[in-house]
Amino acid sequence: VNDEELKKRIAEELALERARRDSEAQKRRLFGKLLERERMSSNEHLTRAMLRERAATEEERQKALRFARQLEEKEKELKKHDAYYKEQLARLEERSAQFYKVTTEQYKKAADEVSARFK
Repeated sequence: VNDEELKKRIAEELALERARRDSEAQKRRLFGKLLERERMSSNEHLTRAMLRERAATEEERQKALRFARQLEEKEKELKKHDAYYKEQLARLEERSAQFYKVTTEQYKKAADEVSARFK
């Protein structure tokens, strides 16, 4: 009877040990699966974040280029206006000089006439 009980106990302990090992192996598999899911989820989040950041960077670059073009256009327009106003100023100065010359000549002529009359 002792041998049989001992064999039975050994068989039960072996069965318990196998069950414990199976349970631990199953826990490790589940834990591994969880870790893999977490890693995949993290990778997806990271990938999405990188794509959003790249899109935002590209949008900012496009915006900067657009502003640079607008600035160049404004500078060209200002240069045109500057040239136009310089030209207008030169014309006004020329007219003013001509008007001064004519006025001075008329003044001298009138002064000479008055001087000749009242000599």
